[in-house]
Amino acid sequence: MPPVLAEGRGWIVVDKPAGLAVHAGPRTEDCVEARFQAAGLDVWPVHRLDRDTSGCLLLATRRRAARRLARAFAERSVEKLYLAIVAGAPPEGEGRVEAPLARRSDPVRGWRIAPDPRGLPAATRWRVLKRRGALALVAFRPETGRTHQVRVHATLLAPGAAILGDATYGRPDPVGLALHAAGLAFPDDGGRGVQVMAPLPQRFSGWLQGETFEFW
Repeated sequence: MPPVLAEGRGWIVVDKPAGLAVHAGPRTEDCVEARFQAAGLDVWPVHRLDRDTSGCLLLATRRRAARRLARAFAERSVEKLYLAIVAGAPPEGEGRVEAPLARRSDPVRGWRIAPDPRGLPAATRWRVLKRRGALALVAFRPETGRTHQVRVHATLLAPGAAILGDATYGRPDPVGLALHAAGLAFPDDGGRGVQVMAPLPQRFSGWLQGETFEFW
């Protein structure tokens, strides 16, 4: 099972590795849910991460908690922090992207998410933490929770910008998708604030040696 980062009454937060799906699918048997079921445990993912995104994943261990936490997400009382290595990052140090998003389907390329003024509202704050030539380590704080929001909004930071290894919205890379759900903050049962951070995976090696990252 994925490593457990924190747990409380009715919930746990695990450090999902890249390459592991959250839910089972037509061509996916191995997933977070299946691994817990194999251990004799029932869990209900309260949100989802893309298969190739690593980091904090909140799971409910009781149905009542699942409903409560789902409401917290719907009411936007959950905060998420993502770290990504972005190729072609902008010269500015921080900013905010506000661009509605909509799903598009193509018979050759399959489905993807695209900016569309008629789409669902989406906004993301961002901040550059460190630069290395054309690459930058960028922190993202999504204010909404749309599918692929951080990945698409990253392409709007500058012409040609994209998260490193994003084969859908940029270019593939041997390191894989360099996107990590680094932090999650949410209300516990009773309204107590909980903040959980996930350590950086190997593909971010060298970017924050001995340094810490946090919400802002």
